[in-house]
Amino acid sequence: MAGVSDQTGAPGRRMRIGVLISGRGSNLQALIEAAAKPDYPAEIALVIANQPEAAGLQRAEAIGIPTQVIDHRLFPSRVGFEAAVTDALCTAGCELVCLAGFMRVLTGDFVARWTDRLINIHPSLLPAFPGLHTHAEALATGVRITGATVHFVREQVDQGPIIGQAAVPVHDDDTADTLAARVLEAEHALYPHCVRLVADGRATVSGHRVRIAEADTRQSALLNPPLADGRS
Repeated sequence: MAGVSDQTGAPGRRMRIGVLISGRGSNLQALIEAAAKPDYPAEIALVIANQPEAAGLQRAEAIGIPTQVIDHRLFPSRVGFEAAVTDALCTAGCELVCLAGFMRVLTGDFVARWTDRLINIHPSLLPAFPGLHTHAEALATGVRITGATVHFVREQVDQGPIIGQAAVPVHDDDTADTLAARVLEAEHALYPHCVRLVADGRATVSGHRVRIAEADTRQSALLNPPLADGRS
């Protein structure tokens, strides 16, 4: 794929990213579509699945992106599994690792190995509703707005400096499924947006916060709620 241009107009090098998946890979598809654009500053160098039947593998293989299955069930420990993942990522020259529906809790050693080069997307406005069953919890608590968050990964699950968020309204007639579908639509816009900020070097970690090097940081860090509303 063609590289992005720097300020002199010469082709620039794209950041090589690895994507870790466990299932259908809809956020992977959003990243694939973003990376197909000539001005996008990142390319997908490798897709790794811990489940051999993960449908997302077919999305990558269909356009020639290298894939690898590293089945966690074949390893006696998480350490061995994560060592194999790291070896594959390093062999592919990955500089940034994106978790996209990757259903494994990573050890502190793995997180430390990829500190500030490992990001995740979560279907809530963190720190609200970490973990599983986020949409049911949002409905149970009666919040009027939920959304999605992309953040740098830390050892604690669903914690870490926040790169960007997308707000999604909660409707009175929502079920967990309808709300999940609307939040997923927001995720598909948010994840490529945040990867661009990281690959461009505009999103950097300062303490527990991410600083966005752009005049209008609100535009960089928050996607507009109507993007994911689905109603006029």
